[in-house]
Amino acid sequence: MRLGLALGYWGRGPSPDHVPLAREAERLGYHSVWTAESWGSDAFTPLTWIAAKTSTIRLGTAVAQMAARPPTTTAMHALTLDHLSGGRLMLGLGLSGPQVVEGWYGRPFPASPLTATREYVDVVRQVLRREGPVEAAGRFHAHPYRGADATGLGKPLKPITHPLRPGLPVLLGAEGPRNVAQTVRIADGWLPLYWAPGRPEVYGPAVADLPEGFLVAPMAHVRVCDDVAAGLLPVKAMLGFYIGGMGHAARNFHADLMARMGYEEEARRIQRLFLEGRRQEAIEAVPDAFADEISLVGPRERIAERLESWRKGPVTDLLALSPDPHTLRVLAELNS
Repeated sequence: MRLGLALGYWGRGPSPDHVPLAREAERLGYHSVWTAESWGSDAFTPLTWIAAKTSTIRLGTAVAQMAARPPTTTAMHALTLDHLSGGRLMLGLGLSGPQVVEGWYGRPFPASPLTATREYVDVVRQVLRREGPVEAAGRFHAHPYRGADATGLGKPLKPITHPLRPGLPVLLGAEGPRNVAQTVRIADGWLPLYWAPGRPEVYGPAVADLPEGFLVAPMAHVRVCDDVAAGLLPVKAMLGFYIGGMGHAARNFHADLMARMGYEEEARRIQRLFLEGRRQEAIEAVPDAFADEISLVGPRERIAERLESWRKGPVTDLLALSPDPHTLRVLAELNS
């Protein structure tokens, strides 16, 4: 099992620690470093900055949001950064949810998310393969565009720039069993959310029959500390926000996943409290047991013991959410 460093997205502003953390992870032998985006900083610019300050560590987006860019634009970002970094990019994509797609990007959330994802990946791969002009008669992604308001002047185009790697890895963030099953069919890897080593069945039967070389790269909060309960507080804060605030009361994929993992009553309570403006209570309502099973928190010996369960399953890359260089060093030692 390889290690990655997950930096997420910026909060109020850029963190001065991200580049030093990425360089330390590279020194420790971490395989990859990953950035994200929500409705603030983008995923590609910080990753480009990190690429310029490192030399060997792989660079991943976990995830770049599909609604943020047409698939050809995403492919342009990917092939550009792959060239500039010497072939180090791993392109992680995610659809996000209606709240972000419609509220932030001002686009309709697709009526068929699986179809929209499949079409998006197809166009990205066409650009990266550069075997001919990009053509797609998709329901959501058509190239050239031939809608009722089209000029009729569009023509299929082939990328001017030759991609460095036609087979640049494409990974997808997926939560529901049908989405995971499609990810296994069309992508090179999967970025799970809330991975619990003892519950792979939550994601559906596809997880039990993965193709050779398929990447499974979940993110997990990792923290070496003496007080487990205190160490879980950042995990609970993140869960409170994602379960309670990252979605509508009637449609929240993160809350639905938590419910499938055996915490349905708790998930709905967190949603209710958060949407009522009682955010601290929502965080406190996150069960320690749930936060604990999807993270690696506690003394070195406890993390070492729990790390074994991560190694036994399908996980190929553990992406550590940790701003602490000491924790990164301990994790590298335990995984060696």
